[in-house]
Amino acid sequence: MTLPEKIALYREDFDLFETPNEKLEYIFDMGKRHTRLSEEERNDATLIMGCASPAWLVAECEDGVLHLRGEGTSEMAKGMLMLLLDIFDGRLSGEILAFDPADLGALGVMELLSPVRQQSMEAFLAKLYAYAKTCKEPA
Repeated sequence: MTLPEKIALYREDFDLFETPNEKLEYIFDMGKRHTRLSEEERNDATLIMGCASPAWLVAECEDGVLHLRGEGTSEMAKGMLMLLLDIFDGRLSGEILAFDPADLGALGVMELLSPVRQQSMEAFLAKLYAYAKTCKEPA
């Protein structure tokens, strides 16, 4: 499934909800599947600088594919991390680098995020793109 197809699936999910609060509850529910990183993985190198609440993103590269894991401390961070990890995990680095972050607007949740939370999303994407740039695909 391509990135646009994955985003379209989530858009369909979010379109099922009538109110912004229902959409936010869906994000919070996603956070209940949140995983934890080890103490060693929660460090300055994996910290997502610029997030509203502490969050970490770990990436491992295998043959040009990024495998992502993350952890957030607030309910919103946990939910948004799970959403973004589901969208971007297991993708080729080139696919991630070719992705236009403005396309995340198609999710239909960006307008629900405060300016601070939107900055957190931008910080996540900056860290993701930095990892993708170092993950080389086989020739």
